[in-house]
Amino acid sequence: MQTTQDIRAIDTPIHTPTEAATMVLKLGYRGADFSGFAAQPGGVRTVAGELHHALSVFLHRPVEITCAGRTDAGVHALAQHVSLPVYKNELGLSGSTVKRALNALVGDDISVSEVYRAPAGFSARFDAEARSYRYRMVEGWTRPIMAWNHAWWLRAQLDVEAMNRAAQALVGEHDFKSFCKAASAIDKPTHRNVMSVQVARIEEAGEQLIAVDITGNAFLHSMVRTIVGSLVEVGAGRREEQWISQVLAACDRRAAGQCAPAKGLVFASVQYPEGSFEPWL
Repeated sequence: MQTTQDIRAIDTPIHTPTEAATMVLKLGYRGADFSGFAAQPGGVRTVAGELHHALSVFLHRPVEITCAGRTDAGVHALAQHVSLPVYKNELGLSGSTVKRALNALVGDDISVSEVYRAPAGFSARFDAEARSYRYRMVEGWTRPIMAWNHAWWLRAQLDVEAMNRAAQALVGEHDFKSFCKAASAIDKPTHRNVMSVQVARIEEAGEQLIAVDITGNAFLHSMVRTIVGSLVEVGAGRREEQWISQVLAACDRRAAGQCAPAKGLVFASVQYPEGSFEPWL
């Protein structure tokens, strides 16, 4: 359980004169019982709060952590990356010890899968070149079983090919204000570079799903989920394919579709420059 003392800023890397290296953690989490990644006051359970508490207990000191990208309440992750400065006396720790200790100290809906070592000053957020998300949906009237907690069940048939064609209008550098939560776009830059978007049918655990895979340099608040909600309008036949281009050009959140439910979204991966870090042995 996190406390007020556990809450720390996670956005800005903290560099001290004695920082010897950076520890980078790769972790996943099931987002259902978290109020998002970012630490919050008032005893609200967050991924950052729980991880911060575990690191503080293990290292016996205050810690500052930086994440590759914040996730909203209910959103899951497979490959979130978190960095924190470490000091000379901690360089002798083994990666396997860190991994075992942290997994013992966090709840069973968080899993630390890898521990890496990067040079002092490395930032999981600012050194990331791209982030990738996957959104899962289930169409039709057959209730999903295995995907129930991580897919949006749509009681409708979707034209996946039309959704994929429409999505290509989003590729490139654009102003994505139409796809950003309105309150978060006030007086903030809303240009982002989307490198790829693909909508396709997939099979997982014996169930037929629809996946939207999107990669970009960074994302705005609720951007992926609003893109998905808008593409569903096309797939369900309520909008024409070119409507997505019109929404993009409008730079107005009211022009876009609904924000898709959080449970279907997974933070899938982060790309860093080659050689940014190595396994912490």
